[in-house]
Amino acid sequence: MATPGERKVVLVTRRTRLEELVAHYHTLAQARFYIEHLGADFSDYVRENAAYAQSLQLTIEVLQGWGRYQIVDRGYLPNFMFAADDIVVALGQDGLVANTMKYLDGQPLVGVNPEPSRWDGVLLPFEAKDLKPVLDDVMQDRRSTKAVTMAEARLSDGQTLRAVNDLFIGPRTHTSALYDIELGDRRESQSSSGVIVSTGLGSTAWLKSVVAGSFGIAQALNPGRPWKYQPEPWDTDKLTFAVREPFPTKTSGAELVFGAVARKQELKIRSRMPDNGVIFSDGMEADYLRFTAGMEATITIAAVAGRLAV
Repeated sequence: MATPGERKVVLVTRRTRLEELVAHYHTLAQARFYIEHLGADFSDYVRENAAYAQSLQLTIEVLQGWGRYQIVDRGYLPNFMFAADDIVVALGQDGLVANTMKYLDGQPLVGVNPEPSRWDGVLLPFEAKDLKPVLDDVMQDRRSTKAVTMAEARLSDGQTLRAVNDLFIGPRTHTSALYDIELGDRRESQSSSGVIVSTGLGSTAWLKSVVAGSFGIAQALNPGRPWKYQPEPWDTDKLTFAVREPFPTKTSGAELVFGAVARKQELKIRSRMPDNGVIFSDGMEADYLRFTAGMEATITIAAVAGRLAV
């Protein structure tokens, strides 16, 4: 029977809002001055920071009793190498769970909510006090996991990027995205604000806002048309793409603007942007792929699914 410590636990953390402010303004006093000058409640930042620190301390105490563990800040995830038998714990908001999962290859992921009174935590079913029995269950394969379909962008130069919620393909700045899009036997040259490719988990996030905006405009133009939106399950066998603000011209169309990408199907996008095209995932703009003229991105369902402990 496996015993605690046989598998390493990797704890992924993130800086709090207060820590980010202090890093930017160098001192706590300067951070306080900035927030209070804007008329905001600085004490809320302090309370959030204290709650996170307490949860982190409790989590580390559990891991010290466990044996082998390592702490990794979110900023180092793109270059961190997870072992195949690692158990991964993310202490933070839902976004941290998503940003961690896309770098895993099937390792179980445990989401820990540092402050349940503040964060709803759709992906954070546990608190620090729950961690020891959860880790024991994961070690013994007694804990159920929920499969999460991920998207993957593969560039023609070999670079890849996964997404737990969504991929954005478009301009780095507020300019038009120029590209050719192809799905099956349909192909179109487009000018738009970019393309969103969403997973089932992401269908309740950015994609929903895009669809809601489109329906709102349609209702304004054609009153009385009902709006009904049904998110996809987390383990859905398809991706959904939506083109933002397509602009039809003599050389660009606006017909291939919404649809599904089934498993084993490919959505292909070839960039016509000279120097500002990018692809990023899950809102992490700092971790992006350059997508400039001539490069082709092939978007598919990732071969590996996320495993979220529940």
